[in-house]
Amino acid sequence: MTDINSWIDNEVKSNDVVLFMKGTPDMPMCGFSGRSVQILQHVGVPFKGINVLDSAELRQGIKDYTNWPTIPQLYVKGEFVGGSDILMEMFQSGELKQLFTEKGVA
Repeated sequence: MTDINSWIDNEVKSNDVVLFMKGTPDMPMCGFSGRSVQILQHVGVPFKGINVLDSAELRQGIKDYTNWPTIPQLYVKGEFVGGSDILMEMFQSGELKQLFTEKGVA
Protein backbone atom coordinates (compact mmCIF):
# COMPACT_ATOMS: atom_id res chain seq x y z
CA MET A 1 0.00 0.00 0.00
CA THR A 2 1.40 3.40 -0.95
CA ASP A 3 1.66 6.29 1.50
CA ILE A 4 -1.35 8.06 -0.04
CA ASN A 5 -3.39 4.84 0.03
CA SER A 6 -2.50 4.35 3.69
CA TRP A 7 -3.46 7.96 4.46
CA ILE A 8 -6.80 7.61 2.62
CA ASP A 9 -7.48 4.27 4.30
CA ASN A 10 -6.85 5.84 7.71
CA GLU A 11 -9.18 8.80 6.99
CA VAL A 12 -11.95 6.53 5.71
CA LYS A 13 -11.71 4.16 8.67
CA SER A 14 -11.23 6.72 11.46
CA ASN A 15 -14.13 9.03 10.52
CA ASP A 16 -17.79 7.97 10.43
CA VAL A 17 -18.62 10.03 7.33
CA VAL A 18 -16.00 11.33 4.89
CA LEU A 19 -16.57 13.26 1.67
CA PHE A 20 -13.61 13.52 -0.67
CA MET A 21 -14.51 16.59 -2.67
CA LYS A 22 -13.26 19.47 -4.77
CA GLY A 23 -13.01 22.39 -2.36
CA THR A 24 -14.23 22.46 1.22
CA PRO A 25 -17.70 22.15 2.76
CA ASP A 26 -17.69 25.94 3.24
CA MET A 27 -16.46 26.60 -0.30
CA PRO A 28 -17.12 23.76 -2.78
CA MET A 29 -15.20 24.19 -6.02
CA CYS A 30 -17.55 22.24 -8.29
CA GLY A 31 -21.29 21.78 -8.58
CA PHE A 32 -21.22 18.07 -7.80
CA SER A 33 -19.25 18.62 -4.59
CA GLY A 34 -21.58 21.48 -3.66
CA ARG A 35 -24.64 19.33 -4.19
CA SER A 36 -23.16 16.52 -2.08
CA VAL A 37 -22.41 18.95 0.77
CA GLN A 38 -25.97 20.31 0.61
CA ILE A 39 -27.43 16.80 0.79
CA LEU A 40 -25.31 15.86 3.82
CA GLN A 41 -26.11 19.13 5.56
CA HIS A 42 -29.82 18.70 4.83
CA VAL A 43 -29.78 15.20 6.31
CA GLY A 44 -28.00 16.71 9.31
CA VAL A 45 -25.16 14.23 9.58
CA PRO A 46 -21.72 15.47 10.66
CA PHE A 47 -19.02 14.72 8.08
CA LYS A 48 -15.40 15.41 7.28
CA GLY A 49 -14.75 17.09 3.95
CA ILE A 50 -11.35 16.47 2.38
CA ASN A 51 -10.25 18.76 -0.45
CA VAL A 52 -8.67 16.70 -3.24
CA LEU A 53 -7.52 19.90 -4.95
CA ASP A 54 -4.86 20.26 -2.25
CA SER A 55 -2.76 17.52 -3.84
CA ALA A 56 -2.52 15.87 -7.26
CA GLU A 57 -1.40 12.71 -5.47
CA LEU A 58 -4.57 12.72 -3.35
CA ARG A 59 -6.80 13.53 -6.34
CA GLN A 60 -5.46 10.48 -8.23
CA GLY A 61 -5.06 8.37 -5.09
CA ILE A 62 -8.75 8.52 -4.14
CA LYS A 63 -9.73 7.41 -7.65
CA ASP A 64 -7.31 4.49 -7.43
CA TYR A 65 -8.41 3.63 -3.88
CA THR A 66 -11.97 2.86 -4.98
CA ASN A 67 -11.44 2.33 -8.69
CA TRP A 68 -14.07 5.07 -9.09
CA PRO A 69 -13.26 7.73 -11.71
CA THR A 70 -15.09 10.76 -10.33
CA ILE A 71 -15.06 13.09 -7.34
CA PRO A 72 -16.83 13.63 -4.96
CA GLN A 73 -16.76 10.29 -3.19
CA LEU A 74 -18.67 9.52 0.01
CA TYR A 75 -17.62 6.97 2.64
CA VAL A 76 -19.73 5.91 5.60
CA LYS A 77 -18.17 3.83 8.39
CA GLY A 78 -15.29 2.81 6.12
CA GLU A 79 -17.47 1.81 3.16
CA PHE A 80 -17.60 3.56 -0.20
CA VAL A 81 -21.17 4.73 -0.89
CA GLY A 82 -20.76 6.50 -4.22
CA GLY A 83 -20.52 9.82 -5.98
CA SER A 84 -22.84 12.77 -6.39
CA ASP A 85 -25.44 11.06 -8.59
CA ILE A 86 -25.72 8.03 -6.31
CA LEU A 87 -25.93 10.31 -3.28
CA MET A 88 -28.76 12.29 -4.92
CA GLU A 89 -30.69 9.12 -5.84
CA MET A 90 -30.30 7.71 -2.33
CA PHE A 91 -31.38 11.03 -0.80
CA GLN A 92 -34.50 11.25 -2.97
CA SER A 93 -35.51 7.64 -2.30
CA GLY A 94 -34.89 7.87 1.46
CA GLU A 95 -32.12 5.26 1.29
CA LEU A 96 -29.45 7.72 2.45
CA LYS A 97 -31.18 8.52 5.72
CA GLN A 98 -31.83 4.80 6.21
CA LEU A 99 -28.12 4.04 5.60
CA PHE A 100 -27.05 6.58 8.24
CA THR A 101 -29.57 5.12 10.70
CA GLU A 102 -28.41 1.55 10.05
CA LYS A 103 -24.78 2.56 10.48
CA GLY A 104 -25.57 4.45 13.70
CA VAL A 105 -24.56 7.83 12.28
CA ALA A 106 -27.92 9.64 12.13
